[in-house]
Amino acid sequence: MDKRPVTIFCDIDGTLVTHTKPTDSQRPSHKLNLLEGTIEKILEWDKLGYNIILTTGRKESLREVTKNQLEEAGIIYDQLIMGIGGGKRYIINDRKPYGDENYAFAINLERNKGIKSIEI
Repeated sequence: MDKRPVTIFCDIDGTLVTHTKPTDSQRPSHKLNLLEGTIEKILEWDKLGYNIILTTGRKESLREVTKNQLEEAGIIYDQLIMGIGGGKRYIINDRKPYGDENYAFAINLERNKGIKSIEI
């Protein structure tokens, strides 16, 4: 079994917090509405030593607003990738030369249902 840390790429809006109109979420005064189980799951992953990389279609110019909103909501992470847009997303990864285990996975959730039931 591979002992290297797991890396999780996780979208913010509609996955960790309730998805709202971009014109609302870009306001510095906007408060994120956490979806059920978000903090518990993020803390679980952090305790396991997972790399938590948050992704968002929010524009790079909103980085400081987004970081402040995440901090205020209590969402911890290792990296934040901004500006990836709202289109389809693909993870492309090589298969290791040993074993048959896959190293790239995708989990598609219903919007605003949260990550509470995700098992990795």
